[in-house]
Amino acid sequence: MKGLYFVTDRDLCGTKPLEDVVSQSVRGGAACVQLREKNLSTRAFVEEARRIKKILEPFGVPLIINDRIDVALAVKAEGVHVGQDDMPYQIARALMGPNAIIGLSVETWEDVEDAERFDVNYLGVSPVFETPTKADTKGSWGLEGLAKIKAFSRHPLVAIGGLNPGNAGDVVLAGADSVAVVSAICAAPDPFAVSRNLHEIIAGALKERVDRR
Repeated sequence: MKGLYFVTDRDLCGTKPLEDVVSQSVRGGAACVQLREKNLSTRAFVEEARRIKKILEPFGVPLIINDRIDVALAVKAEGVHVGQDDMPYQIARALMGPNAIIGLSVETWEDVEDAERFDVNYLGVSPVFETPTKADTKGSWGLEGLAKIKAFSRHPLVAIGGLNPGNAGDVVLAGADSVAVVSAICAAPDPFAVSRNLHEIIAGALKERVDRR
């Protein structure tokens, strides 16, 4: 899991159709899309997930469903992302199968230590910086916290929380393998341009990190 990880928020898209924003983000370089819907009915969520999956398939970009394993199974999504209060990882893995992408949010150091027991595909380090899109968390990690997790954990890290073109490079240099972005893309007048910019920043920082070794 490396590169730009786009997380949807239909409210932040304003008048822009969510499908259009997803399409622009992928054309701009998003390597993964997480569909996050807290207020849709199950039927509406499934129908939307099918539409999004159809957009992503030609690009080979995986669809990750936030929280809802039933929706992920219904549309044959490539994976799910679960938080600490969602379905336990072991059950999610049993339901999704060995080849599914499963990400797990970590909000405390205890979460990070516990995750070492699991064969998750990535840890969602949440949040790196304070952000209105993640208001129910237990404080922010900051760059130092992210670097500490990178030094300890065997898992790839997806950073999320207050990330944008201004800080994406620093986050990668601190240890993030992927940068998850919500509002910087959803609320942008030109999601394609922002996604392209982020993609280039992240790729450059990943290369710099390798060169520093």
